[in-house]
Amino acid sequence: MRGQDDQDQHLFSYVSPEQRVPKDHPLRAIRQITDRVLAKLSPTFTQMYAKIGRPSIAPEKLVRALLLQVFYTVRSERLLMEQLEYNLLFRWFVGLNVDDRVWDPTVFSKNRDRLLAGDVATAFFRTVRAEAEARDLISDEHFTVDGTLLEAWASLKSFKKVGDTEALPPDDPGNPTVAFHGETRTNDTHASTTDPEAKLARKGKGKEAKLSYSGHVLMENRNGLAVNVAVLPATGTAERDAALEMVVEIPNLDRVTVGTDKNYDTADMVEALRELNITPHVAQNDTHRRSAIDQRTTRHPGYAVSQQKRKRVEEIFGWLKTVGGLRKLRHRGVERVEWMFTFAVAAYNVVRIRNLAATA
Repeated sequence: MRGQDDQDQHLFSYVSPEQRVPKDHPLRAIRQITDRVLAKLSPTFTQMYAKIGRPSIAPEKLVRALLLQVFYTVRSERLLMEQLEYNLLFRWFVGLNVDDRVWDPTVFSKNRDRLLAGDVATAFFRTVRAEAEARDLISDEHFTVDGTLLEAWASLKSFKKVGDTEALPPDDPGNPTVAFHGETRTNDTHASTTDPEAKLARKGKGKEAKLSYSGHVLMENRNGLAVNVAVLPATGTAERDAALEMVVEIPNLDRVTVGTDKNYDTADMVEALRELNITPHVAQNDTHRRSAIDQRTTRHPGYAVSQQKRKRVEEIFGWLKTVGGLRKLRHRGVERVEWMFTFAVAAYNVVRIRNLAATA
């Protein structure tokens, strides 16, 4: 018998979001890890809010919503609120009941800024790392460091000569024509009017230059988990500067190894690592000059292992740009970009911990 294409407008629902989500859904394990981390951050959240006044959005709900934005590559807070309006899976993960009202996107963004002011991203990242350490998933001997360019939220048309106040009337106010072909433009003489902290940079010879930031990750080699992050302006020495900034925080109870690619093969970098009691497993860049790494390092079997393992850091960068929404930044300024980068890397670690636990 054919069924009828009718839809009854029920006033009440007797099925909760908890019952709608399958028991084996991947977000269930992620929700468990996230709740443990947020419980440890509860004292930090308490210090961020006044004891009187109107209740704001619970910081735990804010963090869970931001995690969904990373996991599902939601490009804006407005689209995220739209998903929360009708997506039962999103409502369940955030902690909203079916009848709970969804926040206005502007209100959500302003409450998120409170988390930024409290440096919650760093606290969340470190607590997730502590969760991995408690599960014995992190190596304390072998690491890899690398960086990637993050395209800034600014157009090349905004990259103008510093102090140049002369402006011709635009032919199109919304998208004016800018004739900069043949003009020598460098970070020393020009700056973006949209995001002054962004720098003109390119990934290599023959690649186009873009306004960018430089995002960096220190990865442990056992399971490919990120243990430290940094964001710097995209200068020519940003990779080496960020590497030294991160490796000094390694608990140096014994000699450790740090693998890198050829961009770190300089005499100053190798010497600085050795002064920190770190064995520099740096890839040799002997194409046009003599490498700073010799057979004292390369003859050991561990060097070849580090060169193999270091490639896994590209998996982190690939995930951040294809899933985490960092292929094109949505925020301006080093402070905000570092906050979002740190939070996205923490989200990657949460997914990685879930995957490792599932295969254990």
